[in-house]
Amino acid sequence: MAKTTAPPSRSPRADGTPRRRPPRRPVDVREWLGGVRLSGFMVIMLGLVVLAAFVLVPTIGTYVDQRQRIAALETAVRLSREEVAELESQRDRWRDPAYITTQARERLYYVRPGEVVYLVDNDLPPELAPQEQEPVSDEVEQTRTDWMSQLVRSVTESGLAQTVAPVTIGVPDPGSTPAPTP
Repeated sequence: MAKTTAPPSRSPRADGTPRRRPPRRPVDVREWLGGVRLSGFMVIMLGLVVLAAFVLVPTIGTYVDQRQRIAALETAVRLSREEVAELESQRDRWRDPAYITTQARERLYYVRPGEVVYLVDNDLPPELAPQEQEPVSDEVEQTRTDWMSQLVRSVTESGLAQTVAPVTIGVPDPGSTPAPTP
């Protein structure tokens, strides 16, 4: 079986009595400050350090602010260069007669003389096709519940809700491009 030993702070002395820490006495601040001696050289150096801090702090703040502005302007220049490159490539595409012909056919439905164009209507998949609705009744019917109490209940429940679910019905994704409409 392995022997276990107590930590050194709690181990007894050689004579068997437990070790005790000496009691802490409160620190007298006046006594501590009385032991600090200031020479003339130390006062001059301390004054220079304080003066340097007053001189350099605004300069360093100005430097940091200018570096942030430079970084922001470099980012703006980079984005502008990317935009210029994109516009130049688009300009080069528009100089190509085949690209112009393709765009005229797709966007404006232009055709060459003698060609026949067929446009497919209602080419949506079945899950995206609008569902037929039931006809609206001409008869007035009485509600089975009190609409005012339901309105108050709905308002209070929505006000006490802990989380809010965003409504995305009918809102297109910002990254998607709309399909051309005929």
